[in-house]
Amino acid sequence: MSQDKINVKEVSAETTRPKSAQHARKRAGTNNDRFNPSQRIYVRASSGVFQKLRRYGGWFFMALFLVTPWITQGGHQAILIDIGEQRFNFFNTTLYPQDLTLLALLFVVAAFALFFLTTFLGRVWCGYLCPQTVWTFIYIWFEEKLEGSANKRRKQDSQPYTRSLIYRKTLKHIAWWAVALVTGATFVGYFVPIRELLLDSFTGSLSFWPAFWVLFFSACTYGNAGWMRSIMCIHMCPYSRFQSAMFDKDTFIVGYNTKRGEDRGPRPRKADPKQLGLGDCVDCDLCVQVCPTGIDIRNGLQYECINCGACIDACNHTMDRMGYDKGLISYTTENKLEGHSTKVMRPKLIGYGLVMVLMVGLFFVQLSYIDPAGLSVLRDRNQLYRVNSAGEVENTYVLKILNKTQQPQQYTLSIKGLEQPSWYGKQQVWVQPGEVLSLPMTLGMSPDKLRSPVSKIQFILSDSNHFTIEVESRFIEKL
Repeated sequence: MSQDKINVKEVSAETTRPKSAQHARKRAGTNNDRFNPSQRIYVRASSGVFQKLRRYGGWFFMALFLVTPWITQGGHQAILIDIGEQRFNFFNTTLYPQDLTLLALLFVVAAFALFFLTTFLGRVWCGYLCPQTVWTFIYIWFEEKLEGSANKRRKQDSQPYTRSLIYRKTLKHIAWWAVALVTGATFVGYFVPIRELLLDSFTGSLSFWPAFWVLFFSACTYGNAGWMRSIMCIHMCPYSRFQSAMFDKDTFIVGYNTKRGEDRGPRPRKADPKQLGLGDCVDCDLCVQVCPTGIDIRNGLQYECINCGACIDACNHTMDRMGYDKGLISYTTENKLEGHSTKVMRPKLIGYGLVMVLMVGLFFVQLSYIDPAGLSVLRDRNQLYRVNSAGEVENTYVLKILNKTQQPQQYTLSIKGLEQPSWYGKQQVWVQPGEVLSLPMTLGMSPDKLRSPVSKIQFILSDSNHFTIEVESRFIEKL
């Protein structure tokens, strides 16, 4: 029995590519595959409005990151996540593990802020503010200064190393490690007092774990920004994977105007592209060369695009030189590219915004209700009650008083629920900032004043600022 056979023609990815794109790839002389982690992307330097915005924004937040741990408040580091003491100092506010609901709210606010921003402006967080992007461009800057332009670096790396190149590469890696060590030390300085950290580092008395984490985060910075770069964005970053759930046709993205640009191809500057049957794209390939993730934006929206605007600036320079209108590549929407109007205010964007505002309001309400002190009461479980020599029924307790402020506080203790009890122990105590004071004490009551075998009582803690807190407990006469 014979079978009909269908002849299958093998078609390579290169033959399915538009002829103009094939021409650009051959002219560029590279076979880089951006999905292959072993292929290094040589990012060409670019300048323009969006690159200035990215650069200045990156330097501002970089400076903020470096300076913040050095800010002091009341003689203490203003922002410190002290894991050893289990507290978080934020200027005049100190948070403890029991205040973790605030941290959860803060994460919710950050998540919805990211959803709102992504729905409105796409991946601008990735292109302008993401630490991976900021540090990567800092490392690329050192590469350009010490090794030369992208084309020069590509050519040098394809040839045997010379003494001069080894010297310049050594300087580059020294600079990279210097930036990495400053980054690692600063990051750890948010968890360990930074002045003590640096003093111990320079005197050689730094303990094992702080030293380990400084070196660990330094190595992560060096590896991510120096070597992995776009691999993080393309292969490892979860944000690039789930962003499509937030995108719609009214989301502002970096887009290429196909109707205006095609057919693309080289031409003399003074030639009329219409007479040549060409669009405005001269196929210079600069948009690919300046892209930190190595994509061709002319192929449409791709999840690897981080909306940094480098291709916009490069294309605008080309349009200027050719005497064409700018904006062949621009921040636009899919609806606009298809000739439709863009709806900025839409239900999804409004929903994200409303939830974000609600969570911010709830966060500050919760923050305003943080108690400046904490009190817990533990009864003596070994002996529920006893009778002393005066004939009083005694119950023993351990009061734990937490000072959440950043100044020493004097607290006054009292009891409610018993008539004229005998208080055996201190009723006024001083507690240092962040200290948990354990105060053993005993209450005594004459049996004829007790109305029931088990009485509900409230321990009251008050300070000089008229703050009071009540904690319920029990006084037991008999079971």
